[in-house]
Amino acid sequence: MAASLLLPTSSKPQNPVPNPPKPRYSPTAKITCSSLTAQSQSAKRHLLSLISDQERGLSTQKDPAKRASIIEAIDALAVLGRDTVTTGDSLSATWRLLWTTEKEQLFIVENARLFGTQAGDVLQVIDVENRTLNNVITFPPDGVFFVRSGIEIASAQRVNFRFTSAILRGKNWEIPLPPFGRGWFESVYLDDEIRVVKDIRGDYLVVDRAPYSWKE
Repeated sequence: MAASLLLPTSSKPQNPVPNPPKPRYSPTAKITCSSLTAQSQSAKRHLLSLISDQERGLSTQKDPAKRASIIEAIDALAVLGRDTVTTGDSLSATWRLLWTTEKEQLFIVENARLFGTQAGDVLQVIDVENRTLNNVITFPPDGVFFVRSGIEIASAQRVNFRFTSAILRGKNWEIPLPPFGRGWFESVYLDDEIRVVKDIRGDYLVVDRAPYSWKE
């Protein structure tokens, strides 16, 4: 109705346009999304292949060329994930360490045997709703060291954190330790299997979703 008011009137009937063309819908967006997903999966498989024999990062410390290759693969995956939001509910999980450049974590993993034990799973337990983060190193069967933090969502991919306390716990004992700092990390890639992280110190972290939920 509105369109007819805007068109000039004529005493002669207008010749209808024979077989007006049907609108064509471009599949570009769908192809682009599918293409990005395929690229992300390929880049993820490449990264996981690179870190598969690196002992959570211990071997990488002695191999600068390997480290450079892994970081290059991380950067490639970050480019593919740069427009995604990684600080929503899907960030909440018990994440298990696959690989890192964090020297403190690797030192504990490597030297736990000096204390008559060995490091088990290294975890990052995040609860977005309750704004908490626990960094956890387990020492089976009963030992654990964990650092509690409060978190704040800063952007689509960045989380700020502040350490609040730390606990070293054995079977029948525990030692409280003081909190020691704050910082941020960015989850540059996240899906239903893994998460890839860069942090304030320039360290990198690759984790997967643990098949269990860690609780204090």
